[in-house]
Amino acid sequence: MGRMAPGSMPRPTEESKAAFSKLVPDEPAITLKPMFGQLSAFVNGNMFCGIFGQELMVRLPEDEIAVVKKQGGRDFEPMAGHKMGGYVIVPGDWRAKPAPAAALIKKALAHARAMPAKTPKTKTATKKAATKKR
Repeated sequence: MGRMAPGSMPRPTEESKAAFSKLVPDEPAITLKPMFGQLSAFVNGNMFCGIFGQELMVRLPEDEIAVVKKQGGRDFEPMAGHKMGGYVIVPGDWRAKPAPAAALIKKALAHARAMPAKTPKTKTATKKAATKKR
């Protein structure tokens, strides 16, 4: 993916969203949610994979990220120079050859399941936090 113009964000196609949805395991604990015009998968409130434009990114431990990078993956940078730690872009065409991507998504899911669950913030708590900052 090339560098984005300032203020622009890549948009996934409906085909990419559908292909991504098919790769994510269908379990009650997993939710798919839009994130900044993209689509991401969460377990226990923790994001474990998503699409960014036409690319697939997964959340993995650093040693696993190194393995994916050796296979052609790269750091996930939603904005140039702003690496999102713990995430890596999956190399190759994950839509044409979904098996390797599905295996990485399973690893990402296991990694995120091992993390402490996030409790959803209530609107009241969010408003209180915003008020305190003022």
